[in-house]
Amino acid sequence: MNKVLTMMAIAATLTACNAPKEQDGSIIGRSEMKVENRLMTPELLWSFGQLGDVQVSPDGKRLCYGVKYCDIPSNKSNRELFVMNVDGSGNTQITKTAQSEYGAKWVKNGERIAYMSAESGEMQVWEMNPDGTDRKQITFHEGGINDFMYSPDEKYILVIANVKYGETTADRYPDLDKATGRVITDLMYKHWDEWVTSIPHPFLYTFDGEKTGDYVDILKGEPYECPMKPFGGIEQLAFSPDCKQIAYTCRKKTGLAYSISTDSDIYLYDIESGTTRNLCKDNIQPKDTTADRNMGYDINPAFSPDGTQIAWLSMRQDGYESDKNRLYLMDLATGTKRDLTAGFDQSIGSFNWANDGKSIYFISCFHATTQIYNMNLADLNIRKITSGYHDYESVAQAENTLIGVRHSLSMPNEIYAINEADGAETQISFENKHLLSQIDMGHVEERWLTATDGKPLHTWVVYPPHFDKTKKYPTLLYCQGGPQSPVSQFWSIRWNLQMMAANGYIVVAPNRRGLDGFGEEWNAAISGDYGGQCMQDLFTAIDEVSKEPFVDREHLGCVGASFGGFSVYWMAGHHEKRFKAFIAHDGIFNMEQQYLETEEMWFANWDMGGAYWDKENEIAQRTFANSPHKFVDKWDTPILCIHGEKDYRILASQGMSAFNAAKLRGIPAELLIFPDENHWVLQIQNGILWQRTFFEWLDKWLK
Repeated sequence: MNKVLTMMAIAATLTACNAPKEQDGSIIGRSEMKVENRLMTPELLWSFGQLGDVQVSPDGKRLCYGVKYCDIPSNKSNRELFVMNVDGSGNTQITKTAQSEYGAKWVKNGERIAYMSAESGEMQVWEMNPDGTDRKQITFHEGGINDFMYSPDEKYILVIANVKYGETTADRYPDLDKATGRVITDLMYKHWDEWVTSIPHPFLYTFDGEKTGDYVDILKGEPYECPMKPFGGIEQLAFSPDCKQIAYTCRKKTGLAYSISTDSDIYLYDIESGTTRNLCKDNIQPKDTTADRNMGYDINPAFSPDGTQIAWLSMRQDGYESDKNRLYLMDLATGTKRDLTAGFDQSIGSFNWANDGKSIYFISCFHATTQIYNMNLADLNIRKITSGYHDYESVAQAENTLIGVRHSLSMPNEIYAINEADGAETQISFENKHLLSQIDMGHVEERWLTATDGKPLHTWVVYPPHFDKTKKYPTLLYCQGGPQSPVSQFWSIRWNLQMMAANGYIVVAPNRRGLDGFGEEWNAAISGDYGGQCMQDLFTAIDEVSKEPFVDREHLGCVGASFGGFSVYWMAGHHEKRFKAFIAHDGIFNMEQQYLETEEMWFANWDMGGAYWDKENEIAQRTFANSPHKFVDKWDTPILCIHGEKDYRILASQGMSAFNAAKLRGIPAELLIFPDENHWVLQIQNGILWQRTFFEWLDKWLK
């Protein structure tokens, strides 16, 4: 449900602290799977190498990146590092270990690569030569680390590590050190998939080039997260070019105040004096009503190459996690701040300063594809560089070219070189070519439909491989989650539209009201209106595409997760016999129940409009009147409910309640419950079980 942090990278699911690791010494590498029938299978989906974290060398001539490999029988994974030239030549795997390597960065002017490994028993910073030789452990932080960064002069290493948060039962009652109960006194006692007993802090170590020395916790004594959970990483901090200051992201709130606010700020820490100032709110007078107080998320600071300016991503409204992400710029000498994207009706994703400091490269989603842009800081002119049916998730400047990581509905991540002058894109990595060459993908078509209020509605339609328009095909309505994550050219190892097509289904995937990439007004239209126009948009998409002669209108299904799961539960009581099967994953079934069960209360307050007991709140009362559980009496269609018991965003009780309701009503239903998964399904065999159950259910009712 947290779109802002999730869009920073679904790759957050694969971070060093959460990814499964080999423990028995065996090495998991690239799959040499042979594909039968040229069709996608769940096993193949988990056999693709998962490429990411591309780093350009200081001279701009080489790249380092990582690839995660999965082994289905052992239910484990391993991550290896590669180096190649920016033209794609000389591609070399430089690690081949059982420990996994993460967060690789070029250091010592490109003569070494720093990375994280648990080779010593816990995650620490290591260094090696660019050919993988001469591995040496650099940090020895007690308890291990989560992420790291070298200062530009390499006299410091900043590491992220957990510190204890709150009082334990053993603290209160030392004689009950084996008791498992928790005494809770405030909110945000759970987050995403964990009980909050520790929080990340940044530790600044001195470094002589060989070993680390003294360190300081730059938030010592402060009970605040930095970076912010659950998905924030080292991108939320930055060294100034002169190595005298560190900018960091922090929401300096705890408990109830934390749970109802998205108001994070950018802080500037002076290394010599140890003092800190707030760049977002310092020097703003209380009576100054014209000041931009940066009341929403402010994240990901980045200094200009000359150190005179700092840019970051900023949201205006507190509590609205899917507000427009603005690109914000501050002159450090004068304190003057500017919203560089005030006239740009799109949200900004990741960004990088150009090497000359005269422009900024960024990625942004528009009309369901995510492309690379450049902003000239002299006149704020924004130029779109790339185009096509694909999404870029990162961009960086290399020698005479841009380097981007790209995926689509039909291909997992690969690396591309982009000619900035004409936007020409050249694929330079081919991690999964040997697998992709063995399968046939379905045709992906873009359609613009007309919504019930007359506005244009963007929809993707994915056809089965070897599609024959003279035949009729069962068809699925895909309901997106987020609730404000666009249905772009995403690639997923779970909600993979090509996998659905490979199983013989036409897939209809609309960018309904409340999705990014179609302007602020369209994006905001879902808040406080869950059962309103967004649902009509979904009905429009399936109704319009179903007019095609090749759609089997007697065999339509509806599937989705998170808000998509809510959509399924809601449609089950409103679909007027359109559908013959439903699948809801981690969806909200009972809105009143959800309001008091979720952890990030800012989300519930903003999207639901407030508490259900506020009888004078018109928006909130409309929200709760549209709760899916109130329409169970109209349920008449088989439904599969899926949920993870470690999902603390939408508790598993929601899925269990929906399943129980269906069974009590005499409606065919199944429940797939994962005791050890969160809002996502991350374990390999669980992922395959998910796929098999998903298609067995659909085939039973739609074929």
